[in-house]
Amino acid sequence: MKKDKSVDSDELRPEYRREDLGKGVRGKYHATYQKGTNLVLLRPEVAKAFPTSEAVNEALLGLLKLAEQTRKLAR
Repeated sequence: MKKDKSVDSDELRPEYRREDLGKGVRGKYHATYQKGTNLVLLRPEVAKAFPTSEAVNEALLGLLKLAEQTRKLAR
């Protein structure tokens, strides 16, 4: 049985030249990334307690509300 040539053509080359990759644009997605990305790395124990981003946001909003109430009482 013969091998399908499309499977062989899917292999990576051992080496690429810069000309093979085309012209790149530096910072093409930088502005979009800055506007819409705010990643935060959570410790594993925190990630277990808050399994979804909604749960994290809800907890942090509650903490902000409590801090604001406490600040008003201290004045």
